[in-house]
Amino acid sequence: MAAIFVPAANLAAKLTLLVAAAFVVAGIAWWWAWPRTDYQRHTDWTVEQPVPFSHQHHVSGLGLDCRFCHTTVETAANAGLPPTYTCMTCHSQIWTNAAILAPVRQSLADDKPLVWHRINDLPDYVYFDHEIHIAKGIGCASCHGNVAEMPLMEKAKTFTMGFCLDCHSDPAPQLRPQNEIFNTAWHRTKDTPSPAALMAFYHIGDRKLTDCSICHR
Repeated sequence: MAAIFVPAANLAAKLTLLVAAAFVVAGIAWWWAWPRTDYQRHTDWTVEQPVPFSHQHHVSGLGLDCRFCHTTVETAANAGLPPTYTCMTCHSQIWTNAAILAPVRQSLADDKPLVWHRINDLPDYVYFDHEIHIAKGIGCASCHGNVAEMPLMEKAKTFTMGFCLDCHSDPAPQLRPQNEIFNTAWHRTKDTPSPAALMAFYHIGDRKLTDCSICHR
């Protein structure tokens, strides 16, 4: 009786199984790795806004403090976005006819707020409070990067659960003196109080910061 399969069929079967296994492994790797890529998380991406606002120009160039626009960052969970009136504090006097600021002037004329597109967003099941982080010595740059050097605002950190837990497990390296909270270019120097001293100053350690209820309520 003649053979059903030629000898080359063994090689073909092995190659087929290897290719199938490679596809399975690649699929699992893609499923695991893709959500963790900066591309998927939009890290280092700029987002189109109604007005291309430059933090680099306003903060580094003009010396505006974060709290000039984000007025509730020290007193509320949300840092707040500036109303049109805040923008017009300056722009009713300078760049009054600039085409780039037409949406701002229209917003004032129509008494309708500008709709800014969120850069850093968290899922609804995550609770985050700006006020307590500022009060406990966490600077803006720890989560938002060196905003003062961003021509256009971008997402600087991943904001994954692991990112938050890394800090909550060991907050000491992220702490800074009170007068440097809003300085996004700040770096530790020999004159900076030690992390342990800052932990004591801000009274951190009385509560376990990795408890689920800290962020999930």
